[in-house]
Amino acid sequence: MAIINSILTWVMKKRMYQIGLFMKYPLEVQDELFKKLITTARNTEFGRTHGFADIQNQEQFRKNVPVFSYEEINPYIERNMMGEQNLLWPSDIKWFAKSSGTTNARSKFIPVSYEALEECHFKGGKDMLSIYCNNNPETRMFDGKGLTIGGSQQVNQFDTSQESFYGDVSAVIMSNLPYWTRFVRTPALDIALMDEWEAKIELMAKTTMDENVTSISGVPTWTIILLQKIMELKGTDNVLDVWPNLEVFFHGAVAFGPYKNIFQKMIPSNQMHYMETYNASEGFFGIQDQIGSDEMLLMLDYGIFYEFIPFAEIHSDSPKVIGLEEVEVGENYALLISTNAGLWRYKIGDTVQFTSISPYRIRISGRTKHYINAFGEELVVENAERGIATAAEKTSALINNFTAAPKYFSQDEKAAHEWVVEFEKEPSSLEDFTRFLDEKLREINSDYDAKRYKDMALTSPIVHKAEVGTFYKWMKSRGKLGGQNKVPRLSNTREYLDDILKILERHSTQV
Repeated sequence: MAIINSILTWVMKKRMYQIGLFMKYPLEVQDELFKKLITTARNTEFGRTHGFADIQNQEQFRKNVPVFSYEEINPYIERNMMGEQNLLWPSDIKWFAKSSGTTNARSKFIPVSYEALEECHFKGGKDMLSIYCNNNPETRMFDGKGLTIGGSQQVNQFDTSQESFYGDVSAVIMSNLPYWTRFVRTPALDIALMDEWEAKIELMAKTTMDENVTSISGVPTWTIILLQKIMELKGTDNVLDVWPNLEVFFHGAVAFGPYKNIFQKMIPSNQMHYMETYNASEGFFGIQDQIGSDEMLLMLDYGIFYEFIPFAEIHSDSPKVIGLEEVEVGENYALLISTNAGLWRYKIGDTVQFTSISPYRIRISGRTKHYINAFGEELVVENAERGIATAAEKTSALINNFTAAPKYFSQDEKAAHEWVVEFEKEPSSLEDFTRFLDEKLREINSDYDAKRYKDMALTSPIVHKAEVGTFYKWMKSRGKLGGQNKVPRLSNTREYLDDILKILERHSTQV
């Protein structure tokens, strides 16, 4: 352990120096990376089709290569998954990160190259530790083990005739980590990669609760469930009774704000640290680098070239696209990435807001469409509309309007999605309507299905019936009547839902 600590300390000091360089010369770092990506991929099928050999600068790149959605780049990926190589990226692609579904597919598969693993995902993990230790020089984190809460999908093979595999990005990363990391992390890999979550949580709790855990990495949703299970087994309501040396939770994937009070109650210590990362299937993008601030440093030397679509242009057929040098503080932008795994000018669906341009720091400001992603379920409007339509059809109901938002964890209740539905014709049974809605969402969205598994992270939806005219009254109260104003179908906050529930409450009181 002492040797590993010495090696980690040396690596982290070196990386802090390199981070300082890209903070000082951000545009130069990005331009050099851009040229490297174009040169490396010039002889791929995609590179030949889009004239990479003739591209000399970013302006030519934007002229030659259109903006791509997943649906548009997916034909290349599907061929890649079946064994064809040198399509989007020259090195062999054998790993794919399984992510949430799109309009045409229940799930999508993001290529993960060797370069993406080494220069992006692994580098991001090293930098996360480097920045934390630099900010907390008295840390004793390496005296114990790091608890890693992986994803809900184990590694699988597409076809026994092909050497290609897929899984949640966390599963892909853990499957490729160097051997020595097994000595500094817990639980064992065979448990971490289980996909049967009830058994997985039970085994994780039993095999980690007697370890000296000093750090936790994971999504808040599943971390809460695991900690609650461990406290139950140990007969305590304080995580520090189990792990007295626990000092940091590295979190990402969903906003941490709604969970903060729960964590502070479970881990009642002023010495506990919380550090946010922006790590997705497509790449590792940002790390919280300042104590007391939720801003994240945009990581510029991870093999990812960044472009940005101003928020007003997001839904344009030919959106204006700008480079890093043109972004402004306080503005929202859709993120566009070109990567060392062959995603070219790819819209990942996230929007970010710059909080600083010297250095470049960001906050995740949302998605390019209405959505609910409070627990990692990534429910989009298209999912919601299909679910509502199916439930209405099966219960002979007619729908006027609806909206939904998350109902967050509390100490006594689990999380759920809460819906308000205005029926022109009520369903034959509201209970059946709710069940059909839930079943359809589980069918078409694999991430929602994983969170609903045996009610472990999300319980059955809560559906409120609204009187005809309720949404009209609400829109009128907001000054939003008119054809161009629409009821937001989904929201990741309860702002809209709570307003409408107040209208329902006033109506029930009057009745």
